[in-house]
Amino acid sequence: MPAPTTESHSPGRVRIELVDSAIDPQSLREFLADPDCGAVAWFEGVTRRMTGNHETVDLTYEAFEPMATAQLRSLAAEAAERFSLHRVAITHRLGTVPIGQASILIGISAAHRAGALAALPWLMDRIKTDVTIWKRDRTVDGQTAWIHPQ
Repeated sequence: MPAPTTESHSPGRVRIELVDSAIDPQSLREFLADPDCGAVAWFEGVTRRMTGNHETVDLTYEAFEPMATAQLRSLAAEAAERFSLHRVAITHRLGTVPIGQASILIGISAAHRAGALAALPWLMDRIKTDVTIWKRDRTVDGQTAWIHPQ
């Protein structure tokens, strides 16, 4: 995996990571911390056991990393401008993610809560539809299905 990338964008800073092990929220907390921000908001997407009527064993994520990183960086920069965010951090896990572990962690800091809270669903919806990260769902009955984008 490439090293995490951190870039400056007006009005905020962006940190994008694709990782192949458990996501460390502490490093994101440190990146987002700022005495001028009154809001830090998070979204953590975890592998769930049941989807509809089938039981998941695990999810596996694959990506063309240079493209996925560029797409995530672009969305984060757009969110920073659209919602007046100070900093945006997105970490997405690749490889196999067991039940209960995080596949994605999005952290946002902003002067006020309104922008931070509005940015989270916007970002997650755009990531699911626009970023070239594929997800394979493996079920207890041995079935697998690749999913992306919607």
